[in-house]
Amino acid sequence: MLHTTSPSADVSFRRYPPSQSQTENTSLQVNMSFTVEQRGSLNALNFRLFFKNADGKYISPFHDIPIYADESQNIFHMVVEVPRWTNAKMEIATKDLLNPIKQDVKKGKLRYVANVFPHKGYIWNYGAIPQTWEDPAHKDGDTDCCGDNDPIDVCEIGSKVCSRGEVIKVKVLGILAMIDEGETDWKVIAINVEDPEANDLNNISDVQRLKPGYLEATVDWFRRYKVPDGKPENRFAFNEEFKDKDFAIEVIKATHNFWKALISQKAKAGELNCKNTCVSASDSPFCCSADEAKAVVEACPCGKDEDIPSSVDKWFYYEKK
Repeated sequence: MLHTTSPSADVSFRRYPPSQSQTENTSLQVNMSFTVEQRGSLNALNFRLFFKNADGKYISPFHDIPIYADESQNIFHMVVEVPRWTNAKMEIATKDLLNPIKQDVKKGKLRYVANVFPHKGYIWNYGAIPQTWEDPAHKDGDTDCCGDNDPIDVCEIGSKVCSRGEVIKVKVLGILAMIDEGETDWKVIAINVEDPEANDLNNISDVQRLKPGYLEATVDWFRRYKVPDGKPENRFAFNEEFKDKDFAIEVIKATHNFWKALISQKAKAGELNCKNTCVSASDSPFCCSADEAKAVVEACPCGKDEDIPSSVDKWFYYEKK
């Protein structure tokens, strides 16, 4: 699996091109590519999806994949964690070395999102923007809640069902402010720039106009997806309204600044694993050597994929309040 991507222009740690402020002749769009390597067994506790760059070096999708695909056009990279229509709750493992994608676990069991009528699994390609971080020490002025300690989430609404681990370029359309168990959990709405409808969708109002009911379905999905697990419905800021593209981009840039503080050791990492192979300088404690990275991957054996439990196909009906 090969994905064309491009590095960020504004992270001045190492190995990236200088920013436009450093040289006016530097292009803000330089192509790179990434591949993924599966270890362990799909639908098992040991499943891991590691990332490599074009040189074959293992990298962190949290820290080493640049936020921007094209900074001048506000085109961002998105790491796809969960393909549309699937149920396995996969995520970038922020506390593990190299931050591979793995399936979330609760009480020793793999997590699958429930099918809450009328939805089946995730109703978008779901993932995260790299080099972002919702700081748990920062209380957001709009939500009055602190960040959830993860990269910012993205719902990609294009027509293609993406692959797990795919790195795509997305155009941001808007954002939803979810309050998840007292934490701010932003949900960016975006579309793959290569999607046939990308030229027609430029702001959240275009989604409302061209895909009526889709944003309402998105709120409904996020509100009720944890109810089958015995948890209360999630809440939202702004009276459940989506904010527009400009607002969303400012939120993303803020989370990128939080990440820069994290990776430069100006913010407390806590349990997060900030080691990387491309960003931090060689004398930084966050610098991961090629040998160390290779050892981490090789410590995870390959295995035969397991079947998805039949219980995952169960569906739930709840009357909307």
